[in-house]
Amino acid sequence: MTIATGDQRWLIALDVDGTLVHDDGFLSPRVAEQVKRVRALGHEIVVSTGRSATQTVPVLHDLEIRDGYSVCSNGAVTVRIDPTEPRGYAPHKVVTFNPREILTQLIQKLPEAHFAVENIDGTYKFHRPFPRYALGTENFETPLEELMQEPVSRVVVLSPQHGADEFAEIVSSIGLHSVTYAIGYTAWLDISPEGVSKASALEKVRADLGIKANQVIACGDGRNDISMLEWARAAGGFGFAMGQGPQEVHDVATATVASVEEDGVAEVLSGFEGILFSR
Repeated sequence: MTIATGDQRWLIALDVDGTLVHDDGFLSPRVAEQVKRVRALGHEIVVSTGRSATQTVPVLHDLEIRDGYSVCSNGAVTVRIDPTEPRGYAPHKVVTFNPREILTQLIQKLPEAHFAVENIDGTYKFHRPFPRYALGTENFETPLEELMQEPVSRVVVLSPQHGADEFAEIVSSIGLHSVTYAIGYTAWLDISPEGVSKASALEKVRADLGIKANQVIACGDGRNDISMLEWARAAGGFGFAMGQGPQEVHDVATATVASVEEDGVAEVLSGFEGILFSR
């Protein structure tokens, strides 16, 4: 087996929820085996997710990834994986912003919504309850005013009384500026610092690792994955959309693969040698 080194290496960016794992958190053994196989060939698997770093660590453990980098919080937080650290990782780059202006605008339009912020240390504060585990295990209920007092890496909005399309229209009408935001399948909004996305963080990781710009692959299923699929394709790499994702994600992809329930990531990685041969 030939092990890739130097500029022979590829970077493969994999989203978590809806890509690596099912809605219930199940990770297919077939997917895990293919991740392990491609890593053993010397290539870099970078888990790139909307989850916080603490929520990402269990997936890294299941994939037996014990070194390298992971992009978390939709690009606002990049960590260096290190099992010797108490949390299993060390911060590599954290981008923050002042949430007061954004939250003020959102509260005016969505007074019944649930708001949360992700702190620099990866913990969350929220003022109304979120679904269990949505904010990880380290989250604290606080008055709304306290969400606005410190720099944060993310603002999260959940509006249970709205459908996804209606919610998207309301958010669009606010005309948010100086932030980057992504709306999920449900009435869920993630807001990151201006110019920050999975793509911006992955580009920094790629450069730090010395991997060629056209030797990248990205796999994702959600609207927050659009930027990284476009990033992968922009310099000649490949962006793959999971089969169950919305049409707008399919539209920016090199190709659409099987759904997460049908092991779409394993489909991509099992064909990795074919991608290399095509070059």
